[in-house]
Amino acid sequence: MVSIIRADHAGAAAKLLAMDAAFVADWLVKFLQDEVTRQRRMKKVVIGLSGGVDSAVVTYLAVRAFGPENVLTFRLPYKISSPESLAHARHVIDDLGIEDRVIDITDMVDGYVSPFETEISPTRLGNVCSRCRMIVLYDQAAEVNGIPLGTGNKSERFFGYFTWHGDDAPPVNPLGDLFKSQVWELARELGVPEVIINKPATADLVQGQTDERDFGISYALADQILALLAKGYQRHQVVNQGFDPAAVNLCFDKVARTHWKRHLPTVAMLTNTAINEYYLRPVDYTYDR
Repeated sequence: MVSIIRADHAGAAAKLLAMDAAFVADWLVKFLQDEVTRQRRMKKVVIGLSGGVDSAVVTYLAVRAFGPENVLTFRLPYKISSPESLAHARHVIDDLGIEDRVIDITDMVDGYVSPFETEISPTRLGNVCSRCRMIVLYDQAAEVNGIPLGTGNKSERFFGYFTWHGDDAPPVNPLGDLFKSQVWELARELGVPEVIINKPATADLVQGQTDERDFGISYALADQILALLAKGYQRHQVVNQGFDPAAVNLCFDKVARTHWKRHLPTVAMLTNTAINEYYLRPVDYTYDR
């Protein structure tokens, strides 16, 4: 794991990451109400509750936005998932008094993997699990005329640390513009259980796996570099802020390599009405209602 070379590097980055957590929580509640209720005319939301801090924060926001009776959570373990994750998710469910269902995706995943891909890598297996979970969430949302909520944060999105058409697939995501360190701050504001906030972030694919070990850098350090990158700082300018050049290169390179993942499928543009290239998205204007 790369490290910082001095302790006084965080001035500009710290300012960019600073936020009023109470204000952000209120704003995100209003965002959810607008996107789900006003724009899409729906009342119920469906969330895959992993036991991690991101999905917990989204669940707490959703309960504020729609009430516990309109929030449905699903725990979707695979056979190698940690029992601790299920238990941590249970803390959220009990605290908020929401409806929950456990659907084991092992047979669903292994129906493909066991007969056809016995040598599958952990990364590919994780992608299969993620896409299977999203099949379940979309179907369960259809059952209640609701919508799935996304839980991916800005740090993951910059690093491409998600499954295309898997955990990035929900059409509404309240956390996508918050770095992981900001999500932790918001979690404390919302009252997410400390056991969830304080545990290492993990995709829960392999025993002992953590996000930061996969990245080769801590979220605390990566978020500062990414915040500067997002504001237009060049590599040398970030280094001049006091950051280890190796850490800066790691972050900039990860962002550059995963740019394609942060976009919808690339459309060959033949006209000036190509959807999402020129033509406005439905949410960019208001229909007569």
